[in-house]
Amino acid sequence: MALAPRLQKWFPWTRAPVICNGPMLGAATPALATEVTKAGGIGFLASAFNLDPGSPQLSKLDADLTESRRLLDQASPSPPSSSPLRIGISFITGHASIARFAETALPIIAKHRPAIVWLFAPAEAEAPAPSPRPHRAIIEALRKSAEESGGTVPRVFVQVGNVAAARAAVDDGADVLVCQGVDAGGHQFRRGAGVVSLVPEVRAMLDGEFAGRDVGVLAAGGIATDKAVAAMMALEAEGIVMGTKFTVARESEYPDHRKQLILETVDGGSSTLKSPFHDQMNKSTLWGPLYDGRAIVGPIHGKFLSGSSLEDCQRSLDKDYSPEEATRMLGTWAGTGVGLVQKAQPAGEIVRELREGAKEHLRKLAGLV
Repeated sequence: MALAPRLQKWFPWTRAPVICNGPMLGAATPALATEVTKAGGIGFLASAFNLDPGSPQLSKLDADLTESRRLLDQASPSPPSSSPLRIGISFITGHASIARFAETALPIIAKHRPAIVWLFAPAEAEAPAPSPRPHRAIIEALRKSAEESGGTVPRVFVQVGNVAAARAAVDDGADVLVCQGVDAGGHQFRRGAGVVSLVPEVRAMLDGEFAGRDVGVLAAGGIATDKAVAAMMALEAEGIVMGTKFTVARESEYPDHRKQLILETVDGGSSTLKSPFHDQMNKSTLWGPLYDGRAIVGPIHGKFLSGSSLEDCQRSLDKDYSPEEATRMLGTWAGTGVGLVQKAQPAGEIVRELREGAKEHLRKLAGLV
């Protein structure tokens, strides 16, 4: 099957090259996701991870899906009631409550029928079967629920950072692999590859080991311009996921001081750091040993990079900075492409500009050979 038509067959509202926003905690909103979708991309709501009964995250997911449907219905005539909602949702699957997915999250999915469920960061992403793998259980639960209700099974995207994780994801039943390179902002595999090598090697793995399976491939990580989108299409990515570019979108709920910092930051290779340090400083227990994150560095990072211990940095953060300064200094997640993000735009405009610009670059490249 040709590359773009596969996604457009599954998601008929999209236009190639397909642009997606990442499901960024603290940034993605119903307004952002629906504007991306309306522009011909795939919009994602922010990830959830606490699936315990009564979780505020589940209540927010329910409310955000309701708001997304309202916004999409305002924009165009309502699709048939049997049609999936043209929005994706996401779950971080390393939290202990993921075992309650069928009990707590599945009813919300059955109620709203989102077109896509994105999964990322299981505690044992590369564990061979039959070791417990939550993604397999989630995919089976989604299929069983759809069969029992007569509905459509949502397509499952699984975010991966290396070939081993991609292989495990396909074995679990993934429809699309989000191949996230190490240039990405936010959380990612500690042992990952750059997107330029990851996408082709995952393609080769799919061709050699899963030739009979219909599995899509998206590229993510450090992509911030139309030229980068064109480059990923040349690598046979079927679509693109961007995070940093959308954090400064008009519809993003990223705090203004973080948006401003992203717009002012240059030289992403030196002004961002990929490390577990960010989560260790925040004393976050969500992300297991397989994962770290990339964020913009501040003075406290400088101390760490100069040789101060984690404990010294934690003490300094408490002693030398106000709570507001400490909050601003940590957690501005951004990829190495941050220096190419130079203006804030509406999300739909971002999608259209990137898509049309990438097509023009591909035409120019074709004329050179």
